[in-house]
Amino acid sequence: MGGNRLPDKRSHHGKHPRDDVLFAPDQTEHLRQAVANLSWLLSRGYAEKSSLKLVGDRYALCQRQRTAVMRCACSDSERANRRSRRLTLEALAHRPLLLDGYNIITTLETALAGGVILTARDGAFRDIAGIHGTYRKVEETVPALEILARALARTHADNCLWYLDRPVSKSGRLKTLILQIARDGRLPWDVELVANPDPILACAPHTVVTSDSIILNDCKSWYNLMDQIIADHLENIFLVDLSTS
Repeated sequence: MGGNRLPDKRSHHGKHPRDDVLFAPDQTEHLRQAVANLSWLLSRGYAEKSSLKLVGDRYALCQRQRTAVMRCACSDSERANRRSRRLTLEALAHRPLLLDGYNIITTLETALAGGVILTARDGAFRDIAGIHGTYRKVEETVPALEILARALARTHADNCLWYLDRPVSKSGRLKTLILQIARDGRLPWDVELVANPDPILACAPHTVVTSDSIILNDCKSWYNLMDQIIADHLENIFLVDLSTS
């Protein structure tokens, strides 16, 4: 059956056809309560999978809403830990930055294409889909990189080292595109293809840019670049605030 699969011709990482209903304003408080309940359970040591099922069933959530709730929830200790190591823009000057490439680019592509962007409990901004082994350049890729160039220039970082997952298809092409934009703008960027950026970024001695919860739990420090980008460059995006106290 795999040989008959149609090629992926999507030109956007946009919203799901039902997102206007699933994440409508009248659903926000409903979903926020689900995030709060799931976070309460996680704070008390309950397993994520069973807790998500319990909360999802209680609020009659569809699978896409459950994924959104899962991506926004975290335990109290995780939230406090992540917030304590979040740096301000002013703290980044003349320091290197390490970037979780696909995490940053695909989130911004989704925002530009009108897809749902979630404000999570830890303050990070996440999309719903994520990357699962394949990546395709879309219409928003170059505009996203151009916005990233302007946003990163504001940090006055000494250099920006992008990490891309080598196993993800088209990583080599994306590396070439990133480096071309860096050359055109005379930006201090470099790109490395690695088997898995997560453990590298989690143990790195420098500040990382990511919204990946696994990395945020262990990294030395991090910067919420999407927060800056949303404030400076994006208007009228599909932003769903599921942050809770």
